[in-house]
Amino acid sequence: MKLLHLGDLHLGKALGDFDLIHDQEYILKQILGIIDKEDVSVVLIAGDVYDKAVPSEAATRLLDYFLGELARRRINTVMISGNHDSDDRLNFGSTLFKSNRIFISAKYTGQLDKWVINDGGQELDIYSLPFVKASQVRHFYPDMNIETYEDAVRTILESAEIDDNKTNILVAHQFVAGKSEDPAMGGSEGLGTQSVGLVEKIGYDLFNQFDYVALGHIHAPQRVGRDEVRYAGSPLKYSLSEVNNNKSVPIITVGDNGDIDIRLVALEPMRNMRHIRGKMKELLREINGVDREDFIYATLTDEDIINDAMGIFQQFYPNTIKIDYDNSRTRAVEQVDISNLAQNKSFGELIGDFYQLVYNCKMSEDEMDLMREVAREAGIINETN
Repeated sequence: MKLLHLGDLHLGKALGDFDLIHDQEYILKQILGIIDKEDVSVVLIAGDVYDKAVPSEAATRLLDYFLGELARRRINTVMISGNHDSDDRLNFGSTLFKSNRIFISAKYTGQLDKWVINDGGQELDIYSLPFVKASQVRHFYPDMNIETYEDAVRTILESAEIDDNKTNILVAHQFVAGKSEDPAMGGSEGLGTQSVGLVEKIGYDLFNQFDYVALGHIHAPQRVGRDEVRYAGSPLKYSLSEVNNNKSVPIITVGDNGDIDIRLVALEPMRNMRHIRGKMKELLREINGVDREDFIYATLTDEDIINDAMGIFQQFYPNTIKIDYDNSRTRAVEQVDISNLAQNKSFGELIGDFYQLVYNCKMSEDEMDLMREVAREAGIINETN
């Protein structure tokens, strides 16, 4: 039996000012093609289905399309909620979906949901654990000492009746770490996982009873501790830090004797993400491997600030997301000590001194007048400053 593992779809997400709904539709259609080609029987969707708790109409339509296509193919689908999802919204229609082999666990109800999947004489026990916090689990187990996320998940698993003689699969959305290191972050997971601490961390050995653990929460695809505990990663690149990530979907083949084989199938986006670097004139030419429709982050090395650089860039690369500079001036800013700069100084003196430190020249009267006008509009200074 073959399973396909997805996670962190984030339907409805935007990249800067660019709506990704068509890119997401493109990649989901590609995944449907992989399902057909690989003769997949089960799809596992490990949370963060939507990007926001209140998803856009376009995002809900896209999920409806994808689940409808899975149902039409009679694919068994197990989907859980992540920390970005609304439990109630994701759970809407779950009873109707169940009759079409789509099993949704959107809210922890005090026990680990289990779905028994039969296909071609093989049987799998698939357990689904939506995103949980210690406080949620403590409500159902008031007599247990539950302080951390790991305490919570351990209590859930120990309370479940898991038959070690079966092939057991778990779908979960948590921050799972190896013995000696944390998983590599994709960079687009959000502040919650960027600042993750010991309280949120769960050791991978908690899942030793499971033959495969389909994880969501981290956007960089990777194994955790052992090959069978794995983050699929997001199907698209959602931040500059993911520019070099190779996106893929794991195909898990369960043999007749319960052996697990994992193979990664590459995904090709409609528009790739690129980080290009150099002088403006050099970058506004054809660059090997860069499509003009790609999402572009550009770092300019020109010494002078270029007026309306974004407007110029978007004439050549219409999907430019961000432009920054790396030159002698920006490097000088990194070395500037401004800790005592503001002591006993007026707004004009403060701005003038900072400008002198960065650019090694005095600010003109016109520039100072403009800075004062902006500061007044922002409420930083009043008319008498």
